[in-house]
Amino acid sequence: MPIAEKSAEKKKRIMAKAAITNIEQGVPNRALSVFTRSRDFLRDVRSEMRKVVTPSWKEVQSTTTVVIVAVFAFAGFFWIVDAVLGNAVKYIYTWMGALQ
Repeated sequence: MPIAEKSAEKKKRIMAKAAITNIEQGVPNRALSVFTRSRDFLRDVRSEMRKVVTPSWKEVQSTTTVVIVAVFAFAGFFWIVDAVLGNAVKYIYTWMGALQ
């Protein structure tokens, strides 16, 4: 039997064993599980929040500048595209006789 098949069989046995264990534990452990999972979740959130670094004032200024410049650049681009397409549609309507 190849190694891949052996590991697949092993995983199936482990999963089946876990399913049987969960069925045997019943409803009271599910309620306990909710509290356990909630506690673990909050513990993980707290540990992740400890990793958060507040940016310096210089970093805030530079990223704000980049965002403002990008907004105006995209606004200008879309204004030009809108004007070109609007004039093209108006020309086509005039050419077809829809607008006089």
